[in-house]
Amino acid sequence: MRNKEPALDDGEVEYEAGPESCWGNFEDDDVMQQQFSIQDDEAKKFPFVGDKEPLSSLAAEYQSGSPILLEKIKVLDQQYAAIRRTRGDGNCFFRGFMFSYLEHVLEAQDSAEIDRIKANVERSRNALQTLGYPELTFEDFFTLFLEQLEDVIQGKEISISPEELVLRSRDQSVSDYVVMFFRFVTSAEIQKRSEFFEPFIMGLSNTTVEQFCKSAVEPMGEESDHVHITAISDALGIPIRVVYLDRSSCDTGGVSVNHHDFIPAAGDLPSARGSSDKNNPFITLLYRPGHYDILYPK
Repeated sequence: MRNKEPALDDGEVEYEAGPESCWGNFEDDDVMQQQFSIQDDEAKKFPFVGDKEPLSSLAAEYQSGSPILLEKIKVLDQQYAAIRRTRGDGNCFFRGFMFSYLEHVLEAQDSAEIDRIKANVERSRNALQTLGYPELTFEDFFTLFLEQLEDVIQGKEISISPEELVLRSRDQSVSDYVVMFFRFVTSAEIQKRSEFFEPFIMGLSNTTVEQFCKSAVEPMGEESDHVHITAISDALGIPIRVVYLDRSSCDTGGVSVNHHDFIPAAGDLPSARGSSDKNNPFITLLYRPGHYDILYPK
C-alpha cells in the first residue's frame, strides 16, 4: 500500500489509509496529485517483491520507536524466520499473496493442488462471464496466471527455479497481470455472493456491491482489506493467515501478537505440506496499518 514518510515523534512509520486521512482539508487537485506523485516515486525505489530478510531488519525500523512494537517484533522473531517485503503501491496484498502461493506450489510440487486450483480458476472465469464481463477484459490475465502455475511445476523445459520466480515477480509485465487476475477473481466472488458481502461493504463505503468492485477491487493501486481477503480466500480455496503488528497492548499485561486466519467457506481446501490440518494456512502475511509483507514461519 502507499507508504507514508515517517511522521511520529517516537520514530514509528505509519501507513496512509487513504487520501482523505491526510488531505481532507485540501481541495486543490494539483496539490493532491503532487503528493501522490511523490508517494509513487518513493514506492518505485523498492522492487515489487524483495529478498528474504531476517526479522532483525524489521526491528531496525523501530529502534527509536514504540517499545511495544519492539517487544512484539521479539515475539514474532520466536515464531518466524524471515520477512519478504512488498512494494507499497496499493497492490501489496495481492503481490504478497501471488508470490507466496506460487512459491508454495513450486516447493510442494503437489499435482492434486494444481488440479484443484485450476478448477477454482475455471469457476471464477465462468462467474465473470455470467456477470456479463466480456472475455477480452479478463482473459489475458487468467492466461498469464495459468502459465506461471505451469512454469513452477518442475521437470519440464519451461520449469523455473525459485530465483527465477523472484525475478518474474519483479517484472512489471508479469507481476501486474497476475495482480489483475487476482483482482478479477476477487471481484467475481464478491459479486457472485453479493448478499453475503453487502453488509461488510456498506460498513466501509456507501456504495453498491457492483460499485465497490468497480472502484475498490478491480483498479490497480486500490488497497485491500478484510473483504478482499475473505473473497480471494473463498474463491480459490486458500487459507490465509494475517499477523497484525500494531501498538495495541494486551489486557493481561504481557505482550502478544494477534493474527486472524481466513479459512475458505467451501470444503475444497488444499493440504498444507507437513500438516494433517487442511485449514492450516501456508500463506502468512504481516499487516502493518496500510501495508502487507510476507512472513516465513520457522
